[in-house]
Amino acid sequence: MSDDHTHVQEFFAARAADWDSRFPDDGPAFAAAVADLELRPGDRVLDAGCGTGRALPALRDAVGPSGVVLGADLTPAMLQTAVRAGRDRDGRLLLADVAALPVMSGSLDAVFAAGLIAHLPRPEENLRELARVVRSGGTLALFHPVGRAALAARQGRQITPGDLRAEANLGPLLARSGWSMTSYADEDSRFLATAVCAN
Repeated sequence: MSDDHTHVQEFFAARAADWDSRFPDDGPAFAAAVADLELRPGDRVLDAGCGTGRALPALRDAVGPSGVVLGADLTPAMLQTAVRAGRDRDGRLLLADVAALPVMSGSLDAVFAAGLIAHLPRPEENLRELARVVRSGGTLALFHPVGRAALAARQGRQITPGDLRAEANLGPLLARSGWSMTSYADEDSRFLATAVCAN
């Protein structure tokens, strides 16, 4: 987690070109997480911190041609990689900070966020911004294609009690941010927490 957007951009810019090839088997996990959002044809959804846009094809399939798919990311190089992969055909890409989205209040049905929460500089405030753009009763999916323990092992670190993704921490954080957690799964094969907008 960092207050310095430049640090986040530098981190991801240096990895953008080969990001997809580093994690080639994540596609089914992304598709399964999108399915758990239970989107309907015509829905409007944001992929917050979309990176190279790996979720965009599944999101487009879920909402169909009449739906709206937006992908917002802070790092130009990640969005450029998404374009090179052709994923801009599945959604409109926005160079934007999820802390201040250029999206009207209450205009979306859902937000999908893969790997985002660890990079939020002010998690409560930033999750409140995601709640702002979603209608009352809209949904949020906080996702990672591997669980907390598997991710920590991959990164050569230990899980700490202060981990925002721990269920005991995440539920209250979401509640303070305008969300009500509806499901929580932290398995080796994936992390997925879903919530409903309480605004």
